[in-house]
Parts: sequence; structure tokens; C-alpha cells
Amino acid sequence: MFRVKHSAVRGRGAQSGQVPTRFGLAEREVDGDWRDYVAALDGPPVKLRTTVTEERPKSILTFNQSPDVPFDRSINAYRGCEHGCVYCFARPTHAYHDLSPGLDFETRLFAKPEAAALLRKTLAKRGYQPRPIALGTNTDPYQPIERDYRITRQILEVCLEARHPVTITTKSDRVLHDADLLEEMARERLVAVSVSVTTLDPVLSGKLEPRCAAPAKRLIALGKLVELGVPVHCSLSPVIPAITDEFMEGIIARVGELGVGSVGWIPLRLPHEVAPLFREWLAVHYPARAGKVMSIVRDMRGGRDNDPNFHSRMNPQGVWADLFRARFRLACRKAGIGKARFELDCSRFRPPQSDGQLPLL
Repeated sequence: MFRVKHSAVRGRGAQSGQVPTRFGLAEREVDGDWRDYVAALDGPPVKLRTTVTEERPKSILTFNQSPDVPFDRSINAYRGCEHGCVYCFARPTHAYHDLSPGLDFETRLFAKPEAAALLRKTLAKRGYQPRPIALGTNTDPYQPIERDYRITRQILEVCLEARHPVTITTKSDRVLHDADLLEEMARERLVAVSVSVTTLDPVLSGKLEPRCAAPAKRLIALGKLVELGVPVHCSLSPVIPAITDEFMEGIIARVGELGVGSVGWIPLRLPHEVAPLFREWLAVHYPARAGKVMSIVRDMRGGRDNDPNFHSRMNPQGVWADLFRARFRLACRKAGIGKARFELDCSRFRPPQSDGQLPLL
């Protein structure tokens, strides 16, 4: 008798490509039998390939009024993210394209090659009021396809020209490919960079965030950004109970040694389809620990997998949340890390010419 195994999808974070049921889409089901698990009979499964579709939106800035985030506008040069972080709260956005927040989110990507041109036109509009633009809110601006498209670099070039401040959030050391721009922008107080470090264990990282830069590379990137004079923040994001929380003190100690002046932590969030995807991931990689992990998550979220409400969604409650806060504060005190604030300069903004030429006078 053959038993179907819960085997990992190699090189990917999500373990399935189910479409969401909340939009009434037709469900997907693998058409197979026990022979699919015997390579000698049916052969190995078809390898997943990453595809990129170019899109041409009419606008590029997204505005928000959320009280939970420190920015009111953002740019996402890409949709979907090849990093494949199984915990990514942005996965449900793929559902709006009738695609799976699971494997589709990390294999069927969208790029906006005209993003910089759209930004230029937006900044050139009469009456535009500058405030820092956040890059990397729903998708990593330095995911692998940035190597070819260079959209993030083009956006930074426009912002430097216009003296418009930006913040960057990434899990990739590829941010150093734009070190020349970042160093110049830092001198003008136009940029701050946040690098997320989830764990110090490369094996665990390979399961959680399979196509991200290894933790050691991210730490090196933080150190080099400090040397360049770029204001940097390290985000322990997300802190997953009984999976990554054991690395909290170690990460803070390491970034403190690098001279990083700001650090924070974000609890695991499981909105919409992320919750079943994460449960599926636990069943594959940590079946014996899955019950404990989700029990702690629900304890911090009022008995639910996720709390979607403003204010409380980023502010978990309960004894476990209090314990994580206490550990975080103590580790920061030992590492000599205070509460650094990065004040970016909006006062010298100069609207660019919509055709890309600077004014003569």
C-alpha cells in the first residue's frame, strides 16, 4: 500500500496553488493518484518556472490613511514576489487577479517598467506636496527580477533628481547594487533603508523565505550601509512563535555590533489566505510543532488566526506578546540600541520636468 507524503515544494515557500474561495473562483485540484508519488512510473513533477508579465498602469503612487504605518504613500514596482516568503501578508493581493496567493504569488509576477516615468509626471504636477515615498510595502523592490528590470534604481534616480525622500524595505542584499545612489541620497537626507532579518539559521531561512538572500548576506548589507552613512533600520519581521523568536536576542546583538541605530519587531500576521498557506507550511516542515505555534498565535490575536483591525493588528496582546516585548527591550538595552529616528528632508523638493529635462533657471 502506498501512502501519500506531505513533501515540500522545492525552492518555494507556498506548498500549493489553491485559488481563494472568498471570490467564488473555481477551485483547483491536482489530478493524480498514488503513482504521482513514484517517480519510476509517472516521472518527477513539472518544475515550476517564474514568469513576468509587464503591465502599464496609469498611476504609480498609492496613497493610504492607515494609522498603523508611518507613511501615507508608496510605490510597488512589481506585483508578486519571487522571494516566496510563506508568511508574506501581501499574498492575498494576487487574488484580485484571479490568481493563487500561494504558488502563483511567487511564480507569476508582474513588472511596471514605466514606473519611473509615471513618477516623474506625478511629481511634476502643480500642487504636489512631497512626503517620503515608501518602496517595498507589498512586494520587495530588490527581488531577483530587479536585476534585469532595474525599475527600483530608475525610481531612485528620479527621486534624487527631484530631491524627494524615500524609504526602502527589503530582504535582499541586492540593495547594495544601488549603493552609489543611496550614499548620495543619504548625504542629502533623502533616504532610509530597512532590512528585514527573520532568523540567523540559513536552513530555516531556506524553508521560510526560499529565494531571499541568506541571513548572513543581509547582515553584511546592513554593515555596508552603515559604513556608507545611510540611515538603516533592522526589522525582525515577522517574529514567529516557536519558530523564529529564539533568534531575537542574537539578531539584535549582531546588528548592534554593526552600528545599526534602529531595530524593531513585527509579529506574524496571517490575513485571509495567508493563514491556510502557513498552516500548510507547518504541516510540511514542522508537523510536531504546528499545534504549539498556532496556539500561541491565537493567544496573541484574541483567539483568532489573525486580527485585521487597525491599531491592534500590529499590537498583539496577551502574555506571549508581553514576553516578546520584554525580551526585545532587554536585548536592545544590552546591545546599546536606542530609539533612533530618521528625519528625512522634504524642504528642498524641486518638481522635475515631465520630459526628463531639468529647468535651466
